[in-house]
Amino acid sequence: MKAATKHVVCRQEKAEQNRCLSCGTTENMTRRKYCSIDCRQRLRHQLDIRTGLLRALNTRYATFYFTDYLLVLDVLPYSSPQIFSYLYPRSSRSKPVDDFSRMANHLGNAWWDEVKRTRKRYLASQHLLESANRNHKGIDSIRPIEIKNPSQVGSSVIHLKLSRSQLEKPGLSQVVKKAYRRQAMKHHPDLGGDADSFRKIHEAYVQLINWAENPTFIRRRGFPDKWFYEGDRNRWIQPTPCKPNK
Repeated sequence: MKAATKHVVCRQEKAEQNRCLSCGTTENMTRRKYCSIDCRQRLRHQLDIRTGLLRALNTRYATFYFTDYLLVLDVLPYSSPQIFSYLYPRSSRSKPVDDFSRMANHLGNAWWDEVKRTRKRYLASQHLLESANRNHKGIDSIRPIEIKNPSQVGSSVIHLKLSRSQLEKPGLSQVVKKAYRRQAMKHHPDLGGDADSFRKIHEAYVQLINWAENPTFIRRRGFPDKWFYEGDRNRWIQPTPCKPNK
């Protein structure tokens, strides 16, 4: 199975194609991350019901992704700075969710066989980790990226022609007031503008001024192209569509 590592490069070679992050199809994807809600939910369900394997390995973080040729499950245990990679060849006639089920069954059966042989669960876990490929990438490759997005701003930034990144800059109130004045000069009814458009601009101004006095953010952790497992919460998180904060 270790020889399959050469196919990992295919993930980079096909990066320019927008593929479904659950089944890999490129048909009718445009800018979507998934071909359908059902497709995404089916993979999430299979990942969620197999978390017992990750808990047996004392997993702190894990990531899962796939190429045309193989599945990759990277595991970082709490007790080790080393990443352990499980590579499983894809079946040409199966979807990733079915291949993942077979991989999980294979690893789970190997763990239980070792439990029966040694009568020690920790030895079975150690045996399974020893069978993995040693991943020489840094821990950052599996440590989750934190994404911070302003909350409760809705479409206000759009109406004032601001970007969300500007909401994190100092002197935000002045930035909002300047943006409001620019848009008011274009859309105020007394200056020939549309009353409905101006009303939305004024509502956006009020909302952002209030937000600037007490800014709140939504924080997410994950990766843009991998499913991410967080051991503390014992749950898988779907790939995040956002770019990381710099």
